Amino acid sequence: MTFGVFMHKDGSIYDDIPEVHYQFPKSYLSRAEQMVGDWIVYREPVKIPNSKGFFAVAKVERIIRDPNEPDRYRAIIEAGSYLPFEPTVPHIVNGEQVERGILNEAGNISGRAQAAVRPLSHSDFARIIALGLPEDDTLPRVGENEALNRVREEQVPYEIERPIVETLVSRPFRDKAFRRAVLNAYDGRCAVTGWKLVNGGGRLEAEAAHIRPVEHGGPDSVRNGLALSGTAHWMFDRGLIALSDDLEIMVSRQVNDPSSVEAMINRTGRAIAPLRESEKPHPQFLRWHRENCFKH
Repeated sequence: MTFGVFMHKDGSIYDDIPEVHYQFPKSYLSRAEQMVGDWIVYREPVKIPNSKGFFAVAKVERIIRDPNEPDRYRAIIEAGSYLPFEPTVPHIVNGEQVERGILNEAGNISGRAQAAVRPLSHSDFARIIALGLPEDDTLPRVGENEALNRVREEQVPYEIERPIVETLVSRPFRDKAFRRAVLNAYDGRCAVTGWKLVNGGGRLEAEAAHIRPVEHGGPDSVRNGLALSGTAHWMFDRGLIALSDDLEIMVSRQVNDPSSVEAMINRTGRAIAPLRESEKPHPQFLRWHRENCFKH
């Protein structure tokens, strides 16, 4: 088993849902099979405008032949393992490549950088995790987004792989990382009400809600998350409100005070979503919530 890198680009010809599965051609099969049972990091290509660089970590459960494309395969992501980076990790930090394994002996980028599926050294993996999932669990305060987005190089003990993996499966750690990523994506604003409330200490009032709960197979992904005020979160979890695929806010007929609920919904009648397409709620998770939680 080995750590790895999966290159992903939204809108590519490949049928990827990074939280669920990753599609690749047969030429990468032998490499991908080495990663079964181990962790990979997702990376956007350098040539994409405003590339996020490394944006998430996940564990490969198994490899299957793609049911729709006979010449392609899918790496199935272990349920509950996907975790987004916040901040995302740029390709270069302090003038150096974060993924040192793509450099040749002369220190230049080699042809390995073109491979969409490739192995990742333990030291590179540790470095990327340290930068994308900092141990500091401080959540954003008003006016601090710039500070959160600055990435700092850290010295990490590369030889202690086991504590890193144990951290990645820790529920308290994952909850903090999920909340940090969701609140930053939504700029701390409730998707339903549009409110961006803060307490006296500058802490955001909004909470990070899973659309499809973790206990029902939902990933810790921004696309499976919503920033919601306490009341909106309570109603969403109990199926009193839901979202259509185009983010229209739906109110259950079982709400006992519909006029008050409608009054707290923002003027557009639709959820306020992140600007980046890759961070907006995924229809697959919204559909699950409507079919399994929403009280029609």
